[in-house]
Amino acid sequence: MSSKRWRMQLPLHVMIWPGLILVLLFCYGPMVGLIIAFQDFVPTNGLFGSEFVGLKHFEYMYSLPQTTEVIRNTLFISVMKIVAGLLAPIATALLLNEIRRESFKRSVQTLIYLPHFLSWVILSGILIEVLSPTNGIVNSLLASMGVEPIFFLGDQSWFPFVMVGTDVWKEFGFGTIVYLAALTSINPSLYEAAVIDGANRWQQTLYITLPGMLPIIVLMLTLSLGNVLNAGFDQIFNLYNPSVYATGDILDTYVYRLAFVNAQFSVATAVGLFKSVISFTLISISYWVAYRFANYRIF
Repeated sequence: MSSKRWRMQLPLHVMIWPGLILVLLFCYGPMVGLIIAFQDFVPTNGLFGSEFVGLKHFEYMYSLPQTTEVIRNTLFISVMKIVAGLLAPIATALLLNEIRRESFKRSVQTLIYLPHFLSWVILSGILIEVLSPTNGIVNSLLASMGVEPIFFLGDQSWFPFVMVGTDVWKEFGFGTIVYLAALTSINPSLYEAAVIDGANRWQQTLYITLPGMLPIIVLMLTLSLGNVLNAGFDQIFNLYNPSVYATGDILDTYVYRLAFVNAQFSVATAVGLFKSVISFTLISISYWVAYRFANYRIF
């Protein structure tokens, strides 16, 4: 880069510095703590005063029966969220695209987008009341139809699906906006030509709308692969309980309990590092796939 070009771009670089400093301090600085995974960490001895034990805690982590169970739960819940979180906004965007009354269309978009702005701390309190087996509105409706009350948040078989369903309900409005934006890029003359050829609305959707949305669908799907080990700590931590650990405990909540409940800091760091390495690998693969099939670049 020439000195003249560098001087012209210097103000832009200066604008980046505050954000870069924050990233270094709060994202990369704490990574020094990963050394705990290779130590018999004792808080009173400090970060560098504890005994190094190599891969002892990783071996212990793999020997725990809960580790396999937690990984299985994490993969099941996250994959279900990825699939449902892809299909729901696509279907909603296609339905909204058929609405010709703009005021109604905008109202629906606003209503389905609102839950995205609410934290899981707030939503968990609402869901606990709504799904309560004694006085929740869902079980009241089921009782009116002669169905026995269901303990949605305390039943191991129901809990993972409740997590998937509530997550989709919270986030599908944001995805819908993304796909509606993709629909605006489709050339209207294609629909006009299809009408002349006698295509009905379903055929127009099948042969014009969906192929036109395909690049953004591929992009969103491939980018979501990097989150396959992030099943939603905020959501599950605020909604789970010991009775559903068998099917609802995920890597993030497992790390939390190991560190802050059992005080097994070294083992918790080893589990967290294991997850980070796998996630980094998946993110790298997903970005390569996004570049290969959707022409997506990060710079």
